[in-house]
Amino acid sequence: MTKPFAGIRILDFTRYVAGPFGTYQFALLGADIIKIEPKIGDDMRHSQLSKEWAAKGLGPSFMGINSNKRSLTLDLAKPKAIAIVKRLVEKADIVWENFRPGVMERFGIGYEELRKINPRLIYVAVSGFGQNGPERGTAAFDGKLQAMSGIMSLTGHADKGPTRTGFALCDTIAGMTAAFAVSSALYQRTQIGEGQLVDVAMLDAALSFLSPQVAEYTITGHKHRQFGNLSSTGKVTGNRFKAGEGDLMLAVMTEKQFAGLMRGLGREDTLGDPRFADWPSRSQNEPALREIIEAALASDSAKNWEKRLTAADVPCAGIWAVSEIVHHPQLEHRDVLQKIDSADGELTLVGSGFRLAHGGGGIDRPPPRLGEHTAEILGEAGYDAAEIAALREEGIT
Repeated sequence: MTKPFAGIRILDFTRYVAGPFGTYQFALLGADIIKIEPKIGDDMRHSQLSKEWAAKGLGPSFMGINSNKRSLTLDLAKPKAIAIVKRLVEKADIVWENFRPGVMERFGIGYEELRKINPRLIYVAVSGFGQNGPERGTAAFDGKLQAMSGIMSLTGHADKGPTRTGFALCDTIAGMTAAFAVSSALYQRTQIGEGQLVDVAMLDAALSFLSPQVAEYTITGHKHRQFGNLSSTGKVTGNRFKAGEGDLMLAVMTEKQFAGLMRGLGREDTLGDPRFADWPSRSQNEPALREIIEAALASDSAKNWEKRLTAADVPCAGIWAVSEIVHHPQLEHRDVLQKIDSADGELTLVGSGFRLAHGGGGIDRPPPRLGEHTAEILGEAGYDAAEIAALREEGIT
């Protein structure tokens, strides 16, 4: 089946995570992504996690979000490179960038300039704080946004202070928000016949994901603090507990689940104990309840308890490492991790996070080497072999 965005062409000026993660969603769904990079490439190509892959310009984190894209190198400081961009814009549907506001304008390829060439163009600008406001030009990376958005104020332990998540949460939130925004703009274009500027701010996107917590403050004045692994509901059986080996995360939120937990642990006697009769009393007597639960869990490992309690319909899980979850049969069944052949051998990468009955997402080509498709893309734009050679000789590409 044809993928949803087959025939859509995106000129992708993004780098790091927030931008490429968003364009990756479209790449998986069939869009032709032309990744326009400086001569040194996207900084993520040179991640030092693996010197072997960095030396190839294929850092693992880069490869994780850049499959299905084609790479074109351009020195945007040179007028001939800008002329190439403008020619490509004629047949593009989307321009996507995540520079600070004003950078593309200084190159002469901001939205107002490009819309003159192609009125149907959708121009996506992803930045820390958006295209206007007092923080417009402020530098923004994921750690700053996790701290500033309120996310870190909710995460961590009260006695040890806040902590950031273990991955670039605000970057990925912004990327996914941008993908949703662009999908909306594409649909709107079918109704109004013209493109538009899509302004995505990482701070705005992060706050949209905190909508319940924001409402709790704006409506009731409630001020949040860190509760460690305790569920946001405050129910004490939504927390991390020590087992005989490892830790077990319980997500027991209903009376039925609580009864199932106690029976599964062999402690049916607690169901008649007035200290644990309802959620308020369980909270009041949390230390005693924790002692009972952890004493029972001590007889086996967290992973074995996960199997036993899950079979009893009690929501829980051991703490799975990335190196463990990637081998879970559930992921294999749904083809979440996809394999693709490359010049460097077979790669295993994460595909789309959802399934469509008709033409869903998938990885069809490996992440591109730097400038791998330069000649191909310029040829499609009408440049002949001699012109392409001259552009390379001049350092334009």
